[in-house]
Amino acid sequence: MAAESGSKIDPMHQFLIEPLFGRHWVVAGYDISFTNSALWMVITLASLWLFMLGGMKRELVPGRWQAAVEGFTGFVSNMLTSNIGPQGKRFVPYVFSLFMFILFANIWGLTPVGVVPGWHPFTITSHLTVTGVLAIISFAIVLIVGFGKHGFHFFALFVPHGTPKLMIPLIFVVELMSFLVRPFSLGLRLFVAMTAGHILLKVLAAFVISGLNLGIGYGLLVSLPSFLLMIGITLLELLVAAIQAYVFALLTSVYLNDAVNLH
Repeated sequence: MAAESGSKIDPMHQFLIEPLFGRHWVVAGYDISFTNSALWMVITLASLWLFMLGGMKRELVPGRWQAAVEGFTGFVSNMLTSNIGPQGKRFVPYVFSLFMFILFANIWGLTPVGVVPGWHPFTITSHLTVTGVLAIISFAIVLIVGFGKHGFHFFALFVPHGTPKLMIPLIFVVELMSFLVRPFSLGLRLFVAMTAGHILLKVLAAFVISGLNLGIGYGLLVSLPSFLLMIGITLLELLVAAIQAYVFALLTSVYLNDAVNLH
């Protein structure tokens, strides 16, 4: 984690998007600078590509790497099959890519590269612009699938079976608003979870450094407990990183089920 001037640590500095090479590139009024956020997206995609490349050897007796890739693929495939049915198989490539991208991005954001001067990990999923775009893409696929398969009958999703006729207009509006809020809640959940955890880690890091600067006594009293707590929170964040990737993929599969299996 990057330290600021002196012993001060700004918990929000880690979320600041900055252009690399110290300058902005503006074309026709648009800033097209290659930022730290873009860099970590590239790192995430490259590491995911290498992970998949190493596990696609299709050996008769799979090694650990191939078994890991097949395990993740089977996990996502089973999740879609259980939520959607046999038709869920066709959504495996998208949901698998979504799940793995979020998982790798979350884990990269927790890497301890902050020990290198001038470097600190950047969690791209801590920005609502990233999680929001992922949620909107998923929501758009749900709409395309729903209207492509059912046409305007897709609006029946907003009128639960057995709704009294007098209540249909009110229930339709409520269900429609609930449906439209889905992409915002989907992106917001991941954004909040990753941002809150990283802020907490940064605050604990400030306690560790402040205690060490005050001397050995305060170091043992403040820094040591804070450091031990940091280790525990980091392990918890690794768990949260996996859980949030799973929740995002799971809710996407649930929304796809509404579009495929319209009742």
